[in-house]
Amino acid sequence: MALLVAAALLSLERICYIWVWRFPGSFGRLCRGPLKGVLGERVDALRRLFYGFKLIQLLVFAGWCYVYGDGSLWPAGGTLAATSAGLLLIATGQMLNIGVFYRLGNNGVFYGNRFGFELPWQSAFPFSLLAHPQYVGAVLSIWGFFIAARFPHPDWYLLPSLETVYYLLGARFEG
Repeated sequence: MALLVAAALLSLERICYIWVWRFPGSFGRLCRGPLKGVLGERVDALRRLFYGFKLIQLLVFAGWCYVYGDGSLWPAGGTLAATSAGLLLIATGQMLNIGVFYRLGNNGVFYGNRFGFELPWQSAFPFSLLAHPQYVGAVLSIWGFFIAARFPHPDWYLLPSLETVYYLLGARFEG
């Protein structure tokens, strides 16, 4: 049951982004209509939703660790090697994400091109390495967190696997 609840909550972000990417006019009407003044203009609204989705993600991950960590949020039973590998993945993932934000800015990261903003094509780092560096960065960070927090427990790979599928589907349907 916990996996189904986590899957539903974590899917909200990808569903929202696919909707905005595929139907930006619909999202724009929502921002100008019922949510006018609440979320702001389209790019700002998507940025606010991003932070909300990251909070949901954090709460799901912490809740998972708490429930399956017998009431503790601290990693239990992990080795120095697992913790180090997890932290390295997190650092690498965040480096990619910071690079994306640096190169694209708010308008680029939060789908400004879908809302009519002219954005130059980026080919410098991290786009010189990967087609979807922000998604790869997020997935690396998620895997790193669970390797550091839950490895070698039998549940350590469940949420990272689920999130990997979600990000792959997001990249596919937003492409």
